[in-house]
Amino acid sequence: MPAPDRPDEFSLIEKLFAPLAAGAPGALGLTDDAAVFAPTPGMETVLTVDAIVEGVHFLPGDPAGNVARKLLRVNLSDLAAKGATPRGYLLVTSWRPDTPLSWMEAFAEGLRLDQAEFGISLWGGDTVSAPGPLSFSLTAIGEVPSGRMIRRGGARPGDALYLTGTVGDGALGLLAARGELGFLEEAESAALVQRYRLPEPRLGVGLRLGELAHAALDVSDGLMADLGHMCAVSGVGARVEVERLPLSAAARRVLEARPGLIETVLGGGDDYELLFAASPEAAGEIAEIAASAQVPVTRIGEIRPAGEGIAAVDVHGQKLSLKRAGFRHF
Repeated sequence: MPAPDRPDEFSLIEKLFAPLAAGAPGALGLTDDAAVFAPTPGMETVLTVDAIVEGVHFLPGDPAGNVARKLLRVNLSDLAAKGATPRGYLLVTSWRPDTPLSWMEAFAEGLRLDQAEFGISLWGGDTVSAPGPLSFSLTAIGEVPSGRMIRRGGARPGDALYLTGTVGDGALGLLAARGELGFLEEAESAALVQRYRLPEPRLGVGLRLGELAHAALDVSDGLMADLGHMCAVSGVGARVEVERLPLSAAARRVLEARPGLIETVLGGGDDYELLFAASPEAAGEIAEIAASAQVPVTRIGEIRPAGEGIAAVDVHGQKLSLKRAGFRHF
């Protein structure tokens, strides 16, 4: 049954979402069927879209505001990997008939908070009601100087392979949220869950990589899986040195207790860190970017010729046998 406090579609848009478009003249107050965007001269438009679905990308008990912020941030992470500046976004929401208005209001408030943090506004979208799980789709629009978008392809043998932040926290955070890491201290578990629920798009790094990175993407499906995507498009191989992986204190604690979860760290996904290839000679400039953005950037391996394949190796140079490289929907 419909929630008793539920307004109709147009009242819902006016109440919750029109205020999120107030800072964007081209959104026309969400009163029209389309928005207007005039690209900045000398810039190209970059578009990316991601959807998140209850039970797949977030848990039924996750706070509504965090769900909204994660939705926006995973798209901003894609823009960061392209070296693009965020400008606006389109939003499609699918609500169950029994979704309380209070949950919807918290969702809109989460978007408002992140719009203020990342300087982006809602431009339009659609709102529907459906009997299935909650699902949301967001299309982010950004700009990059003409000819400067960083692509997945372009990595070259001999390039150094870099990763921002830490790896594995998102996937381990999901395990913690499900109560599967009960040996952790409360603060350690909370830190991992927070990383799962609220990723940090690395725009401060991505926006400065345009002239340095030969290839880049964000780690959403798992480090090894996404590295595989980069290598496939670039026509190269790669080697990841597991001992170099940047790990949070909580992730290190998990691996001390359960070493087998290294496969989850390498293939679990939901990190939304930037993985990029650049010349070893750019190490100094990359260190300056990391310091300026206040985001750790770690060299974790190198790009190899295609014939050498893609491997994660231990401290002795021995290849790890991984049952699953990353997340797949199908």
